[in-house]
Amino acid sequence: MKSVYAFIREAWKNPWEGYVGRLMWERLQKWRREPSIVRIPRPTRLDRARALGYKAKKGVVVVRVRIRRGGRRASRPNKGRKTRNLMVNRLTPKKSLQRIAEERAARKYPNMEVLNSYWVGEDGKYKWFEVILIDRSHPSILSDAQLSGIARQRGRAFRGLTSAGRKGRGLRRKGRGAEKSRPSLRANLRK
Repeated sequence: MKSVYAFIREAWKNPWEGYVGRLMWERLQKWRREPSIVRIPRPTRLDRARALGYKAKKGVVVVRVRIRRGGRRASRPNKGRKTRNLMVNRLTPKKSLQRIAEERAARKYPNMEVLNSYWVGEDGKYKWFEVILIDRSHPSILSDAQLSGIARQRGRAFRGLTSAGRKGRGLRRKGRGAEKSRPSLRANLRK
């Protein structure tokens, strides 16, 4: 017999079809008018949040962050160089939009630590991520075996210690072909 989480996971595999698709269409209209960082009472994707460490207890907060999609544009240089060397158009950010969303949430809530984040929606202009934050000095967090260790890691989002951060640093791979990514790319450059 399937659990509730299995049904939620199944529905979010193709979020633009069926019941979730109709909900998404209504949600995005509302989310576009909201501020870029909004605290929400409960996660939109409960299965994903629970898998990433969310617990419905005091000291755990969920925030929805809106990020502008697309690459980056530099200002066009006015001094002489070849057109191909202008470095204007095909600039991409070094970090994923999810990591940028985590960092913005961490700056907005300086007393909290980013646990993890997940995708909840996108349109042509924006992407939305929900970021799970934990209060690093709350008694219920400090007494929790899983969350107390994370509460002691200061600046997780900025140091690339979250799941999205580790992915961006190339730490999802192990063994052959991944020798130069540990402990970090910069540390390997110095060797």
